[in-house]
Amino acid sequence: SPECKPELRHPCLDLQGVGSSLLFLPSAVPPTVRLTYHAHLQGHPDLPRWLHYTQRSPYNPGFLYGTPTPEDRGHQVIEVTAYNRDSFDTTRQRLLLLIGDPEGPRLPYQAEFLVRSHDVEEVLPSTPANRFLTALGGLWEPGELQLLNITSALDRGGRVPLPIEGRKEGVYIKVGSATPFSTCLKMVASPDSYARCAQGQPPLLSCYDTLAPHFRVDWCNVSLVDKSVPEPLDEVPTPGDGILEHDPFFCPPTEATGRDFLTDALVTLLVPVLVALLLTLLLVYIMCCRREGRLKRDMATSDIQMFHHCSIHGNTEELRQMAASREVPRPLSTLPMFNVRTGERLPPRVDSAQMPLILDQH
Repeated sequence: SPECKPELRHPCLDLQGVGSSLLFLPSAVPPTVRLTYHAHLQGHPDLPRWLHYTQRSPYNPGFLYGTPTPEDRGHQVIEVTAYNRDSFDTTRQRLLLLIGDPEGPRLPYQAEFLVRSHDVEEVLPSTPANRFLTALGGLWEPGELQLLNITSALDRGGRVPLPIEGRKEGVYIKVGSATPFSTCLKMVASPDSYARCAQGQPPLLSCYDTLAPHFRVDWCNVSLVDKSVPEPLDEVPTPGDGILEHDPFFCPPTEATGRDFLTDALVTLLVPVLVALLLTLLLVYIMCCRREGRLKRDMATSDIQMFHHCSIHGNTEELRQMAASREVPRPLSTLPMFNVRTGERLPPRVDSAQMPLILDQH
């Protein structure tokens, strides 16, 4: 129906180079309608590298969040398509992101916390984010705290939690301030505290945890970055004239003499060929020229053994010839169906007397 057609908010947003999030909320749509979104950079199949999208289910809102870098300055057009899973209506809208230089005071002191009690979409709205900054003010010296970046723990290599109630994916929250770190935060990020965490012990926390119980922070994954002291610039090498200085220990030759590589090539090719030919001739001599032969075999055999073998062979041949040329009828006892008691027999259908004894020699 037309009243259930989704529409998108925030058609244009001005980003100043800090952590920002866009909330996609359908207007005039009942909460029971299922809506899903697909966002991509105009002319590209995916989002920019600094921008992420998340939506827990079709009944929850979708979020675009991320922190642009100085290389992303300018304007970027994001196309968002909303799908109504009940009525199959589709709406497309373009979001124009104007990315400029960061405004406000410089924030050289930055701290990043891993909150294990929340998912990324639970911290992106302004109310939970402001609550986190207010609770963090009790651990930091008084000063203006600003939210710099919010990243899901899954984007940092975290594991998907088990489907158990109360298990969350976790979220990294990065906060910046112009005020130096407090003693409590410095103690948490000290090497001694990291050593205790490596041994499975709780880290050193000298102050009261004002973030508990609303935010369960993993104090073993707190990182502090101090950008108040500028990093020394890398020395740019000065190009020279390309001429090496005089070195008495290095005397390169001034001229290169000509060299004939024909001999080397012949040695490289002919030596393996000659070796292979010699091996072939040796193998032929062993296999063909050193055979003992039948005469030597017969001479090495005793006379009685040869006579015995010849007699058996001759008798076998004689029996085969006799069986092939036999014409007399066979005895009655050898004929089939012969009755020994009465002497009667049935007339055979086939004269088996003409059949040889050894069928293979027929």
